Amino acid sequence: MTDPTLHAPLIIDVAGTELKAADRRRLADPRVGGVIHFARNWQGRAQMSALNAEIKSIRPDILICVDHEGGRVQRFRTDGFTRLPSMRLLGDLWMKDALRATQVAVACGQVLAAELRACGVDFSFAPVLDLDYGESSVIGDRSFHRDPRVVAVLARSLMHGMLQAGMSNCGKHFPGHGFVKADSHVAIPVDRRGLKAILADDARPYDWLVGSLAAVMPAHVIYPKVDARPAGFSAKWLQEILRGKLGFDGAVFSDDLSMEAARRIDGEVHSYTDAALAALNAGCDLALLCNQSVGDGAVLDELLDGFAAAAGDGRWVPNPASEMRRRSLLPKSPAVDWDALMQSAAYRRAVQMLPKP
Repeated sequence: MTDPTLHAPLIIDVAGTELKAADRRRLADPRVGGVIHFARNWQGRAQMSALNAEIKSIRPDILICVDHEGGRVQRFRTDGFTRLPSMRLLGDLWMKDALRATQVAVACGQVLAAELRACGVDFSFAPVLDLDYGESSVIGDRSFHRDPRVVAVLARSLMHGMLQAGMSNCGKHFPGHGFVKADSHVAIPVDRRGLKAILADDARPYDWLVGSLAAVMPAHVIYPKVDARPAGFSAKWLQEILRGKLGFDGAVFSDDLSMEAARRIDGEVHSYTDAALAALNAGCDLALLCNQSVGDGAVLDELLDGFAAAAGDGRWVPNPASEMRRRSLLPKSPAVDWDALMQSAAYRRAVQMLPKP
């Protein structure tokens, strides 16, 4: 096992459905603490299980992640995987039958996590806690509702279902991405509201769920009345507000550093290494860089070499507390394999409860 004092803060991806030599070399780097899968990494359950088993053979303590929320953000959709409803569908159900909506949300979380774990995935970046203002194209139906109270209740229910299957959760995108129209994948969203308004509305689910959230992912959004830096690079947001004011003590992931808004800090575009360092120095425990293994993977090699250099010259110092928070996200119980899962009465009941997406 990796020495926890080393701190493995980097989450990277792999190129395809099988590991190549370059993937194995990168995964063996002691600063890599996780891998994130995408649809391109998926052919079917047997292939995904074999891929994850090989990854774990290289690094038993690595965190295998995926963005698997339901609705349009669901990476694995074939070979027996249940098509999960959008979170908006659960919010719509709340307006008709609040109790049933919470029950369905539990079932959704249970199915989501159990199916992933049966294929060797440890962790999903869910649930979305952003509010649905009806303006954001990137959030849209990924949000449960406009009302933060509904968001908090349904998110807690979904998280409970995930926990039943042995999976931790990640609330995103702190303190809220739903108010801005711009998509941070291709632009730099700016939310000009003040701190009081944001804390009273968009950030309320984080306040209410602080004891249940295992991880949080900040938004690549600038809130200039609070800080000139995007939230994921802001010590004010992450340390003073999230950890200090709200009392959050779980893991903090950066959002994807390959996004347009991710490396523009204080008006300047930074290298991937400098952006990751800025995120960690601001209060993130883990830095996420996606979709850079395709092709020659030069960007990933640049990042790994950059971190080795930063460690050597003192620009980056390992944080044992961050490493412990990363490890806390690893499943504590063995996964139920697919065949046994299909025979589980609780799982079958959960699937039957889900509305058609």
